[in-house]
Amino acid sequence: MVVRFKLSIGTRACTAIQLPKLVVCLYFCILVSGTSAGFAAEAEVRFTLPSTDEGLPGDGPIRRYEWFQDLWQSRRSGWAETIQQDQGAVVFLGDSIIQGWGEGLPAAFPGMKVVNRGISGDTTRGVLIRLEQDVLAVNPVAVVLLIGTNDLEEAAEPAVIASNVRLILDALSNFERDMPIVFCDIMPSSSRMRRPTEQIQSVNALYLEMLDDYSQVVRLDTFSLFDNGHGDADPSEFPDLLHPNEVAYDKWAEALRSHFRQIGLLD
Repeated sequence: MVVRFKLSIGTRACTAIQLPKLVVCLYFCILVSGTSAGFAAEAEVRFTLPSTDEGLPGDGPIRRYEWFQDLWQSRRSGWAETIQQDQGAVVFLGDSIIQGWGEGLPAAFPGMKVVNRGISGDTTRGVLIRLEQDVLAVNPVAVVLLIGTNDLEEAAEPAVIASNVRLILDALSNFERDMPIVFCDIMPSSSRMRRPTEQIQSVNALYLEMLDDYSQVVRLDTFSLFDNGHGDADPSEFPDLLHPNEVAYDKWAEALRSHFRQIGLLD
């Protein structure tokens, strides 16, 4: 079988010729493959973590471990493919504690369109860098923000952490001043995890001071919600003293649902 086919080479147009069907198929396979490779290369550059801090907003640590860079690129590239279907969602933004909600996130909030923008290991500065492409690009109706614990592990000063969060809140507020932001305090952990109670409370105190400057922010005191009474995480809810288990996620979801009802996102 042959197919009549007209093609151009450079600036010279060839007249219609007869080509075997197999040749035509191969031509289009090469064409599509080249286009896909181009898109993949573009995504790799677009979502690759910058190799230096030069010119980046904020201050403090940006993680560049190999595993983190791979995760950063793969999750962000995947989100770019769903950017249209994610329009108008409630965005959950943060680190591994947000990412860890995984497939259970939509089930925890029936009747709400939600998307997960958590990256395990991320810091306040990392969130600031990716805010526009990962969050603002989907035109969120609300944002749930939890970030800062990994900054402490990287020995960032509380004032630096709070300064980056202020920049995040400024960007969200400037994008849409009426958009609700549910702000979650850093959850309790342990000095064994290089997140001592005193440091967490220092950061949370600085967070609390700044929140009065943002009328659309609703605070959720997730430190008190999970405090074991001694300022640390409860192993029955945080088995590794850092990440919530199913019990803790259910507890957190119920507290969030109450806030969502107050601001009209849930009936």
